[in-house]
Amino acid sequence: MPQFRIADAAKLLGVSDDTVRRWVEAGALPVQPDASNRKVIDGAALAEFARSHANAAPDPSGVQRSARNRFVGLVTNVITDTVMAQVEIQCGPHRVVSLMSSEAARELGLEPGVLAVAVVKSTNVVVETPGGLS
Repeated sequence: MPQFRIADAAKLLGVSDDTVRRWVEAGALPVQPDASNRKVIDGAALAEFARSHANAAPDPSGVQRSARNRFVGLVTNVITDTVMAQVEIQCGPHRVVSLMSSEAARELGLEPGVLAVAVVKSTNVVVETPGGLS
């Protein structure tokens, strides 16, 4: 089972090392010593903690949809030509880029600072792990 040092867990959770240490001290994240007697967090426990503490921004659209992957954020950049537009949305720590018609971008009023929801529905999602196969 993978184990993560406190600094690595902090990077994965997008918080400071001190925040992770406070969660450990409060008993919210279990730690154990590794072979070098350093505090580490079990990968499965960290994954469950990350899932249960995820705070996605509420979807302002109020629309029901089958797509489960919705990313609420702010438009940060729009590049258009006569036919196509590239729209960048910053959704928390994630940058989502969408290509659409320039007409659609204009109709949606997409420009930097506009609140938007990126909806992803895909059966093809590539998953990678560091270090290759064991």
